[in-house]
Amino acid sequence: MSLQEILQKIVAKGEPVLLTDKEQDWEASDLLGNLSERALKTQAHLQQGLYIAEINNGGYLGRVMYKVKQRA
Repeated sequence: MSLQEILQKIVAKGEPVLLTDKEQDWEASDLLGNLSERALKTQAHLQQGLYIAEINNGGYLGRVMYKVKQRA
């Protein structure tokens, strides 16, 4: 599944979460509008309620792209 598909599902479900990278918190819809097409096509895995991680070329989980946190 691509990062774009994961973000679209979060937006469609209206999940009250923020996605945190090393710099700031993001709304899923903001990431959809601001990330490059290349970044959005990155293969990724959503571990519900914990993180979104990149899937590397070997098919294994790679770096954590965003931590998922519940909106207060």
